[in-house]
Amino acid sequence: MEIVNIHEAKTHLSRLVDRAALGEAFIIAKAGKPLVKVVPLDSPSGGERRRLGFLAGEIVVPDDFDAIGAGEIEDLFGGTDT
Repeated sequence: MEIVNIHEAKTHLSRLVDRAALGEAFIIAKAGKPLVKVVPLDSPSGGERRRLGFLAGEIVVPDDFDAIGAGEIEDLFGGTDT
């Protein structure tokens, strides 16, 4: 993602806004410190498009996924007094 300083952003604001509207988010920095992120209004949060389902059929989540390590977690957070 491109980072531009405030002076450059003011000088080229129209060009930068046009690019952001096409999906090219950018960051405006002051003295090298990032201040704001400019993204198009209709984009998902963060300005980067998410690809849903790109791993479909390639990974398997076990049915007991939410119970993995439950015993250890219970022991760590008050399961038994020692």
